[in-house]
Amino acid sequence: MEGARAPLQPPTYGNLITVLSIDGGGIRGIIPGTILSFLESQLQKLDGEDARIADYFDVMAGTSTGGLVTAMLASPNENNRPIFAAQDINKFYLNECPNIFPQPRCALFANTSKIMKALTGPKYDGKYLHSLVQKKLGSLRLSQTLTNVVIPTFDIKTLQPTVFSSYQVKIEPSLNALLSDICIATSAAPTYLPAHLFETHDDKTGENRQFNLIDGGVAANNPTLVAMGEVKKEIIRGNQDFFPMKPMDYGKYLVLSLGTGAAKAEEKYNANEAAKWGILSWLTSHNSTPLIDVFSQASADMVDLHLSVVFQALHSQNNYLRIQDDTLSKTVSSVDVATKKNLDDLVEVGEKLLKKPVSRINLETGIFETFNKETNEEALIRFANLLSQERQARHAKSPHGKIANSK
Repeated sequence: MEGARAPLQPPTYGNLITVLSIDGGGIRGIIPGTILSFLESQLQKLDGEDARIADYFDVMAGTSTGGLVTAMLASPNENNRPIFAAQDINKFYLNECPNIFPQPRCALFANTSKIMKALTGPKYDGKYLHSLVQKKLGSLRLSQTLTNVVIPTFDIKTLQPTVFSSYQVKIEPSLNALLSDICIATSAAPTYLPAHLFETHDDKTGENRQFNLIDGGVAANNPTLVAMGEVKKEIIRGNQDFFPMKPMDYGKYLVLSLGTGAAKAEEKYNANEAAKWGILSWLTSHNSTPLIDVFSQASADMVDLHLSVVFQALHSQNNYLRIQDDTLSKTVSSVDVATKKNLDDLVEVGEKLLKKPVSRINLETGIFETFNKETNEEALIRFANLLSQERQARHAKSPHGKIANSK
């Protein structure tokens, strides 16, 4: 049985606001899973084997598959500790993805089936995913997470984003949905999985609120800015947890943003070809779904472009770490090819990414280029030390702070 561990004290007792963000990307969630497992192992070297990711971040944000990872890492078990350690994430993906995304046995049938599905309904019925998430997260609600979480979705009835935020739920109780419903909704990628309908009940007003949701990736596949925006709103509201920090003081943020990989280097689409595409081609070309690829990658890159510029302009670039691999190709860049080989290949992509140098997006080409000689692995070790020091500083200053189970 795990022992008690003191919760992370508010930023007002420290020097930084710590943010973790995880992109959407289906089975490619294995890539950030690998990165987080390494980070957690470094935190355990510093603070003991029971250290968990949720013990160090003020806010954890995730979209689609990233939302599922966020919920798994931030949801409490019966001992009020995370249901999943970071090292368990990839085991979950390797074991469960073949059932979430069952693969056809015949290649000819696969192509025919894909076209028919594009015409008649989502590629997968989502039943296994829904039952699995409901089993793992049970009756847990947004208000019960071990740290603040931010999970974007998109409501197709109101045609606007719906962000499930631990901060916002305190003033908007109708957002206090089951974490299982939130995860199912944020993962409901158009053409792949069905939209999700559910209701919440507000005990104070006695009213129900209906949600008609799809994948948050249509609005914020990279939810880093959404997470930071939630923090800024709290500072503006005068939340004493952040006093005396200011909304636009980027030097006070320590941000780890994890991508799920992209196929930019492959350059598989071109305008001459796409100019002839109709609806089916935009949904099925190149053994992928170009329309989904375009909007998810566009939203992710716009966020990284913005933050790269801002952090560099304020000379705080060492406080922002974006880990992304844009050299994926062919099958490994898919969101749903859950064969054993492809899942194992994704683990390998994550492991190799750790050894690659820290990169920054080139503002002209959109391609990631080497930033300095520091590898992603070395940068994560640096981040682990900063996170550990920040946690210890807060507990030392807080009248309620107490570091339990330290090494």
